[in-house]
Amino acid sequence: MTTTPVDLFSPDLLADPYAGFARLREQAPVLTASMMGGPPMWLVTRYADVRTVLTDPRFANNPATAGGPDIRAALMAQLGMPEEMTDYLAQNILNSDGADHTRLRKLVSRAFTVRRVSALRPRVEEITAGLLDDLAAAGAGGTPVDLVEAFAYPLPITVICELVGIDEPERAQWHRWGRDLSAMDREAMPVALTEMVAHVQDMIARRRAEPADDLLTALVAAQEDDGDRLTDKEMVTMVIALVIAGHETTAHLVSNAVLALLTNPDQLNRLRADDSRWPQAVHELMRLRGPVQILQTRYATTEVELDGTTIPAGAPVQAVVVSANTDPREFDDPDRLDVDRDTGRGEGHLGFGQGAHYCLGAALARQEAEVALRALFTRFPDLRLAVPAEEIRFVERPGFRRVEALPLTGF
Repeated sequence: MTTTPVDLFSPDLLADPYAGFARLREQAPVLTASMMGGPPMWLVTRYADVRTVLTDPRFANNPATAGGPDIRAALMAQLGMPEEMTDYLAQNILNSDGADHTRLRKLVSRAFTVRRVSALRPRVEEITAGLLDDLAAAGAGGTPVDLVEAFAYPLPITVICELVGIDEPERAQWHRWGRDLSAMDREAMPVALTEMVAHVQDMIARRRAEPADDLLTALVAAQEDDGDRLTDKEMVTMVIALVIAGHETTAHLVSNAVLALLTNPDQLNRLRADDSRWPQAVHELMRLRGPVQILQTRYATTEVELDGTTIPAGAPVQAVVVSANTDPREFDDPDRLDVDRDTGRGEGHLGFGQGAHYCLGAALARQEAEVALRALFTRFPDLRLAVPAEEIRFVERPGFRRVEALPLTGF
């Protein structure tokens, strides 16, 4: 194991996380890291070990369960977040364990079952078709259009906002809040979160007065049940977690996937020749170009040995899925995009996590990506990058890979 902790803000990891984490995976599969002067943490980089961290009950999501340092709260403090606001990001369904996690997940899981998601497909297709019409109009005459802002963001944010119950005039604001929260900027983040919390509190009050056919109304109604229920604070954190996670990751899965396919035309041609491959292709694109590269911090509840390295009880652990999903021990020729790849048992890749905290909205994200990509490339057979691929810039943020903009022509 290396003695000097890896800096997750190091230029080589930010510029090329695929090569950087691959090198770490082979040098020291379990090693220490640091970020922004916060408490030291452990990185786990090989597929088998990452899967263990995600599924083994010896690893918890809530630091209080393990008695370890709260990495997320420490990061919020580094970013200037007021203490009274920190819990709205640090204490939510993603950071809960055991019976508490089961209670929270049960209250919202019915909105994300395969059956409910399948019923949403016609609406997802309708939204997609309207956005494609807008792209055609904006790109008329060869004008470059940024796919991120014009298509990749509007689709998932419209879907999740309709599902949760956020009115159309308010959705652009949620887009800005999501962007500011992900920017890790000391000026923007506290303002965005404070405004977001106040907005959800107002939404809850409105739904109590005027119920609607949406998830927020269902959550409000659950407070009147004799069984499990949400406090107002839990409801605010739940809405924030669902909306931010429900559009940020899908938006950048779509834009990353479009870039990957345009720079691998042989694979795009296979999909155009047989569009039944799209569901499998979405899995492969999530494996290789998924936007989330380091999953939610886990905490060792007891001393655990991984790959010959002992992780002490209470230690924070980061599961590096960008490395696990390209581990040659699990995948043949792992750095190659192959839309025909069989990722193995069930969902072999770890892009949506595994275990109790498997992504609640995975089925919806896969459906949105499949509908969006299939329709985009079918409608616009001449779609191409408006600039050389090497000029596409990525946002330099640890653990999350997204392009700043994706200018395209051929609409």
